[in-house]
Amino acid sequence: MSAGSAATKEKLLEGALSTLVEQGIAKASARTIAATAGVGQGLIFYHFGSVDELLAAACRYGAEQRVDRYRDRLAALGSLPELLEFAREMHAEERAAGYVAMLGQLLAAGQNSPSLAAATAAGLGLWIEELEAVLERLLAATPLAGFADPAGLARATAASFVGIELYEGVDPEGAGRALDALEQLAALAAVLEGLGPLTQRAVRHGLRRGTRD
Repeated sequence: MSAGSAATKEKLLEGALSTLVEQGIAKASARTIAATAGVGQGLIFYHFGSVDELLAAACRYGAEQRVDRYRDRLAALGSLPELLEFAREMHAEERAAGYVAMLGQLLAAGQNSPSLAAATAAGLGLWIEELEAVLERLLAATPLAGFADPAGLARATAASFVGIELYEGVDPEGAGRALDALEQLAALAAVLEGLGPLTQRAVRHGLRRGTRD
C-alpha cells in the first residue's frame, strides 16, 4: 500500500470515529464521513467496500488507540483497589470523550450487522485481553487466587463498563451507586490483601468448602 493510500485510509478511519462520537451512528453516512475526513465519498467504497465495513474498521482502529492510551497505566497497577480506582477514572475520561456512548451505539447496531458485531466484539476483546492479564497478576497476590476467574471477571468488567454508561442516561443516581459499590469491593479487596498468612489460609479453606457445597 502506498503512503498516499495509507494516509487516505487513516483519514477515513478518523473521520468515521469523529462522526460516530460527535453525531452518532444514525448520521454516519458516506457523505457525512467523507466530509469530516475531507475526501471524496467514492474513496470510502474504494478502500472499504461499504459504510458498514468502514465503521467496522473504525471500531477496531479506535479500540486499538484507546487501549494503547491506557496500557502503561494498567501495567503499573499494583493492587485490586488501584485497578478499581483506575476503572472509575477511565470511565469518566472515556465518557467525557464520547467513546463509551459510541461503543453502546455500535453494540446496538451490531444486532443487525454481522460486520459491526464482529468488529465491536474484536474491539472489546482488546480491552478484555488487557484486563485479564492485569487481573491474573493482581489476583495472584490475594486469597482469591485460584477461585476467581480472571477471564470471566475481565468480560464482566467490559460489559459493566458499557452498561453503566447506558444506565446513567436514565438513572444517573443509580449509576453512581453502582460505581460506589465497586469502591466498596475495592475496600474489601484491600482488607483481603492485608490479611496475615494464617488468616489467608483460613479464607482459602472457607472458599474451598464453599465451592464444594
